[in-house]
Amino acid sequence: MRLVSSMPRLVLLSILSLPLAGCASIGGGALVASSAPADLSGPAASAIAGDMVTKFAEQVGPGTGTIILKPDGTPFGQALETSLKSWGYAVATDQKTKGEKTIPLAYVIESYNGQVLARLSTGSVELGRAYSATAAGASPASPLSVMQRG
Repeated sequence: MRLVSSMPRLVLLSILSLPLAGCASIGGGALVASSAPADLSGPAASAIAGDMVTKFAEQVGPGTGTIILKPDGTPFGQALETSLKSWGYAVATDQKTKGEKTIPLAYVIESYNGQVLARLSTGSVELGRAYSATAAGASPASPLSVMQRG
């Protein structure tokens, strides 16, 4: 019965990930602008960013390259950059790197049906998860969705 109740979330995460899937797989400089709601509290943004970067590092390895990030100035964008740096990643927000291994990264944070849907995308992997967020923080409300590209 639990599987049936989680199916709408999985379908929604799949549908929401389609528009970014093509954009994130384009070469280094063609990454889409990231977006997150400005009203997401700082503690919730930090909790979501910390969890997503932990899962991201499990997929690509900690500190394996320079992350190319186009932050949007929201609390989540700032928390994501901080979390990436704490895991040993160099983060370039001006899109200029020299000869290093670069990993273009885009994120989308959306509010839906009382939850926050978070997605991180690169050319090789896409992670998605739903969270229950409050002003005091956030906790995972769904399993992690991982899509690896060949």
